[in-house]
Amino acid sequence: KSSFISVDEVLNEFNDILLLDAREKNEFDVSHLQNAFYVGYKHFKMEQLQNISKDKKIIIYCSVGLRSGKIAERIIEKGYNNVYNLYGGIFEWCNTKNPVFRNSAQVNEVHAYSKVRSGWLKKEIITIT
Repeated sequence: KSSFISVDEVLNEFNDILLLDAREKNEFDVSHLQNAFYVGYKHFKMEQLQNISKDKKIIIYCSVGLRSGKIAERIIEKGYNNVYNLYGGIFEWCNTKNPVFRNSAQVNEVHAYSKVRSGWLKKEIITIT
């Protein structure tokens, strides 16, 4: 089972971690954490990590943490031992006023995944797509 990591903990180690985005491509294309790699959820394949050390600190996120938790468990089952699920996902990241990016440009927009999930986002902070 994967462990959670807080937004603050990620910020403190930002340059020494591998960030993986477990949302779908259309969500990633709206915005993502800086330097994050898209791995997806429905079409995730372990081969995407074949060149990554099993000791590398890996942080996985999605919208709120459900999909990323499932991907984290799959990665841990393959012998990676430093894998964490970002608590609250990109929504918590945005709610605590941290930047998101589209390509290399900072944006003020995030994909809400669904109308129900959009309720987790502070609309006064970020635009919801």
